[in-house]
Amino acid sequence: MKKLLTTTLVVATLFFSCKTEKKETTPEKNSQKTEYVSFGEKISSDNPLSKSDVLTKFQNLKTGDTLNIKFTSTINEVCKKKGCWMKLDLGNEKESMVRFKDYGFFVPLNSDKKEVIVNGKAFVTETSVKDLQHYAKDAGKSEEEIAQITEPKYTYAFEANGVLLKN
Repeated sequence: MKKLLTTTLVVATLFFSCKTEKKETTPEKNSQKTEYVSFGEKISSDNPLSKSDVLTKFQNLKTGDTLNIKFTSTINEVCKKKGCWMKLDLGNEKESMVRFKDYGFFVPLNSDKKEVIVNGKAFVTETSVKDLQHYAKDAGKSEEEIAQITEPKYTYAFEANGVLLKN
């Protein structure tokens, strides 16, 4: 009889603890139901700038300037080896090269054409004509092709500390 009472008590405890646990996890599942998957630091989807606003901000930056911003865009391309960088559309045939802070996270390799929100630092890098010509020579370009390089190349760069990828 003592054994039956102990067994009944154990079964009842397990039953109620499972039931209580289920009640606690159901709201968490509902609150976590979101349209984004998060990578890197946790960021909010509230109030991101548009890609056209960010393009204007990039165009006003000088080499050495940085700007802390959050914006939304569409992924044009993702690194197909690790997902360690992506290029985001800024409109007007411009894009931003996005890398991830401290190489600390990656995005899925199949993220092309998906919408994202990124948070981090925007900056402009400049590659001089001399360096571009040097790279072209190293790449085996002809003297005519090298001579056609007459302007520096500006890259709209971004170091993301957090990314929200739309499902």
